[in-house]
Amino acid sequence: MLINCDGGSRGNPGPAAFGFVVKSNGKLVKEGFGYIGIATNNTAEYTAVIEALSWLKENTKDEELTFNLDSLLVVSQLNGLYKVKNATIRELIVKIRQLETSFSKIVYKHVPREQNKEADRLVNLALDTTLAKWYGN
Repeated sequence: MLINCDGGSRGNPGPAAFGFVVKSNGKLVKEGFGYIGIATNNTAEYTAVIEALSWLKENTKDEELTFNLDSLLVVSQLNGLYKVKNATIRELIVKIRQLETSFSKIVYKHVPREQNKEADRLVNLALDTTLAKWYGN
């Protein structure tokens, strides 16, 4: 299965959201997105991975997963190439590692933003919808 994930905040920190797209053999299986409150961009990126893994754990069997993310930092940290100094991010990674045990193989790949447009669209949809409610637009 191929999963594209993205997270974003408007301001850093600021209003933040996640989005993910799950495909199997090129066919759309699931789109997920949501507003997470005031958070950093990195927190939103990790939340996207957690939300996707949580959905996959509940809705798939022991699958091999490939995650595409446009955050080189997140991919490098999840692949163990960069140390994680931030306590909040460490907690998010612990959640990811727990969820990973439900799957036979997981690969985290960095992709250019242009190849992650579907997940980015969902992040912006969550932010636009939430902010419109706040400001009455």
